[in-house]
Amino acid sequence: MSAPETAFERHLSVDELAELWGVSDDFVRRLFLHEPGVVVFHHQRPGKRVYRTLRIPESVAVRVHRRMTEE
Repeated sequence: MSAPETAFERHLSVDELAELWGVSDDFVRRLFLHEPGVVVFHHQRPGKRVYRTLRIPESVAVRVHRRMTEE
């Protein structure tokens, strides 16, 4: 799904999705960091670590959940 198709749907934070799925925020962050369709905001200052804020479209969360639960 391309960005324009997901631009106006609900986007979940890492904490929201972790709570919904009953997993750690670190697990969700690692699972979705390189997933297509996820919006990643980068914030870095010289000499400091990179901070990333992820926003996960509901359709992407459904796609990943479906992929993880397929037998």
